[in-house]
Amino acid sequence: MAVDIYLNFNGNCREAVEFYAKVFETEKPKIMTFGEAPPDPNFTLPDEAKNLVMHSRLTINGSTVMFSDVFPGMPFVVGNNITLSISSKNMDEIKSLFNKLKEGGSVGMELQETFWSKCYGNLTDKFGIGWQFNYDSGETGW
Repeated sequence: MAVDIYLNFNGNCREAVEFYAKVFETEKPKIMTFGEAPPDPNFTLPDEAKNLVMHSRLTINGSTVMFSDVFPGMPFVVGNNITLSISSKNMDEIKSLFNKLKEGGSVGMELQETFWSKCYGNLTDKFGIGWQFNYDSGETGW
């Protein structure tokens, strides 16, 4: 299991992740945009979202730092744009930690299957800390 850092940006994520890659002399970042995600027949992707970064990741001095732009219309507050991300190959561990941390907090997305994970969810705990949970099956490469 790993606890990683997840940074959100307000439309300038591509610039930020490329900057950090140069500063820390890391690998060239892979960048997935919202427009590259599989289409959802129940949702039309707004044009302003298509080129925004949905996900990118760098390894900085041994730590995984993940990046994305906030979706248009979602709140963005400088200083509150950092969450902690739990990645585990143990589904029971993901479910247990999620259920413990949601007590007294608020769930943003219940644990569920997504196109990138068999089990993903996010919440804000009772202390105001944002958490993301991702089952790592080793299948996606992200």
